[in-house]
Amino acid sequence: MTLLLGCIADDFTGATDLANNLVRAGMRVVQTIGVPVSPLAAEVDAVVVALKSRTIAPAEAVAQSLDALRWLKAQGARQVYFKYCSTFDSTAEGNIGPVTEALMDALGCDFTIATPAFPDNKRTVFKGYLFAGDVLLNESGMQNHPLTPMTDPNLVRVMQAQTRRKVGLIDYAAVAKGAAAIGERIAQLRRENVGVAIVDAVSNDDLMRLGPALADMPLVTAGSGVAIGLPANFGIAPSSAASVLPAAGGLQAVVSGSCSLATNRQVADFIASGRPALAIDPMQIASGIDVVAQALAWAAPRVEQGPVLVYSTADPEAVKSVQGRLGVAEAGAMVEEAIAAIARGLVDRGVRQLVVAGGETSGAVVQALGIAQLQIGAQIDPGVPWCHAHSNAAGGGGLHITLKSGNFGSDDFFTKAFTFL
Repeated sequence: MTLLLGCIADDFTGATDLANNLVRAGMRVVQTIGVPVSPLAAEVDAVVVALKSRTIAPAEAVAQSLDALRWLKAQGARQVYFKYCSTFDSTAEGNIGPVTEALMDALGCDFTIATPAFPDNKRTVFKGYLFAGDVLLNESGMQNHPLTPMTDPNLVRVMQAQTRRKVGLIDYAAVAKGAAAIGERIAQLRRENVGVAIVDAVSNDDLMRLGPALADMPLVTAGSGVAIGLPANFGIAPSSAASVLPAAGGLQAVVSGSCSLATNRQVADFIASGRPALAIDPMQIASGIDVVAQALAWAAPRVEQGPVLVYSTADPEAVKSVQGRLGVAEAGAMVEEAIAAIARGLVDRGVRQLVVAGGETSGAVVQALGIAQLQIGAQIDPGVPWCHAHSNAAGGGGLHITLKSGNFGSDDFFTKAFTFL
């Protein structure tokens, strides 16, 4: 088997985001949870290896990414795609730059591009500056992210601080002229010893013009937006057959650990709709109270009547208060573990349609559910598809699950998602 595209994603929601765009463009896609231990069995066009590497130590992120690369190359991957968030968020030390450089070294690649642009979700890049909606990234709420606060919207500066290679820019003027002009700009940057180029994109048309210019590039690094322009390079056209999932059944639930502005609105909308919701207090977890058992007892009679929501979502000031008392890493890990245990308990009790909000939370949940692989289905909102997986918690049977990035989705996402199955 020849795998056309081998992808490495730095978190689990980002992986489904990428897989979603590839499926919409006609590719048959499987997402794996971590690096598989055996060869690829399914007949697919692309594989997305989902790692939980965005906020770990750079050396460990590099090691995990190189493990994924070795497996993908062993499956015959013709092109490699390193996927990060459309908000380009990372710690001061990485991990976007260190992982990009390690993959370039391993592939013998002297040049690649970098762009988190995803216009469908209002992430655009202009003159190297990243916008979220109508404002610069550092005015969008991302400056308050509990783990990866982003205070500089200039991606050339952000990337240059993380890599020893020279970072340049392919600006909108070149992108607007199409693949040939982009290719000429790439050649010019190479002559100037640039190793990584940020690419402007303010529309899907820009991404489609960029796609052909990347056809022969061994490594592409980007958010999920660039994916819409790559399948055509392999002669693949959009097809609804790529997104067909098994029929859905069972109970419905939502668990949320994200504290993004979008998820706060989604929690508020769910509550305003009159549906049952339970907030998890991190301080109660820290004090030794069994909030998992309490949440499952609360959910038991309610989930039979319709979807329930269990959440730890809070506003930035509340998050900072908890972090100040418990520590940033400790607070995050503690809440993720509790939400994952609650998700496992809900599936044990018959939930077979599960919405998970938050990248770190999604990573903890899929691991708690023993999910090794996801089949990617149809899109609910840009960047967020329904998926189908087998889980030990479901008795080895099927489970429909969606892993929503904290920043993605309409305000009514938690209620409308179930209408898509």
